[in-house]
Amino acid sequence: MTSMNHTTLRKRATVLLGFSAIVAISACSKRDNASAAETAKTQTMVVGAENISIATNGSIMTGPSISGTLEPEREAAIRSQVAGSVLQTYADQGQAVSTGAVLARIDASGIQDAYTSARAGQVAARNAADVAAHDLARNQKLLAAGAIAERDIEQSRRASISAQAALEDANSRLATAEKAFRSTTVTAPFSGIVSERPVSAGDVVQPGSALFTVVDPSSMRLEASVPAEQLSLIRVGVPVVFTVSGYPGREFVGHITRINPTADPTTRQVRIYVSIPNAGRALVGGLFANGRMSSATKTGLIVPQSAVDVRGTAPFVMRVRQGKVEKVQVQVGLADKSSETIEVLSGLQAGDTLLLGAAQGITPGTAVRVSAPPAPPVASGSGGI
Repeated sequence: MTSMNHTTLRKRATVLLGFSAIVAISACSKRDNASAAETAKTQTMVVGAENISIATNGSIMTGPSISGTLEPEREAAIRSQVAGSVLQTYADQGQAVSTGAVLARIDASGIQDAYTSARAGQVAARNAADVAAHDLARNQKLLAAGAIAERDIEQSRRASISAQAALEDANSRLATAEKAFRSTTVTAPFSGIVSERPVSAGDVVQPGSALFTVVDPSSMRLEASVPAEQLSLIRVGVPVVFTVSGYPGREFVGHITRINPTADPTTRQVRIYVSIPNAGRALVGGLFANGRMSSATKTGLIVPQSAVDVRGTAPFVMRVRQGKVEKVQVQVGLADKSSETIEVLSGLQAGDTLLLGAAQGITPGTAVRVSAPPAPPVASGSGGI
């Protein structure tokens, strides 16, 4: 019996020792985890410049996006008004011309003969009209003196009317011949640049044949369509800021000059026309432009849209202050989808450092260090010609 009690006591002691060892190991594990967490919290994390942005003061605008092709606001397609052979051309593509400058000459030999004949016919008709008018005046004096009867003067009146009609017909023929003769000299309708010249010396042209295209590059026009739902944001005079293929990173500014009074029945879009000053002639026709109308513009604190988390009930940002990450609630205003920036009304100050991308997942209170100073974002709404 005593031996059995000793055995039982030994077994119980062994179990107690095992349980004590487990408790001790668990306590050590908890202390090690707490120590590791504390070490991780106090350890400084390095954040790359690509995950950092600086809040800056600037202007922001919002409005419907538009796109279209640039065209010169003034463009003239010059066509031949007479038939004949092109004797010589005096302007090439890309050449500047002034109003009335001679662009080409067309053979006028046949037209000149018609002009000479018409002028001679006009002279003869004028003489005949003068003679008839003189005879009528003389007969009217004789009638007043009682030398002839009333019926004798009718022939003079009819002759004078007929001669005057012949003179008007001759004047009309001469004007037509004169216009045709002048049309053999092709001139520029306004000052501009020759963009096309499909004819050369020796070509035979007919009335309506294309000769030149002259454009005025000092002002360009952008035609674009805007959904009818955004019609309330459109009005004449609204600025339009856009970029053009061929000028990356550069912004140009124009203004809405006309709005089509009807919407397209198929697309339900409204056509607008934007005038763009082009004094420096940087823009050329045919370039594709992307832009937006500045229906609302404000100046304030601007940050990238990606820096603001708007998924919760209140927007917030992750800010770095005094080397540590903190979560800050903000109030936002206008958002510019084109430049991907947003206005911050409260919660931040200019110069605050914000986290972007994966760095936004860093726990608040964590110490961080930026590997390189970030470049401030470029504020929207600037630029022009």
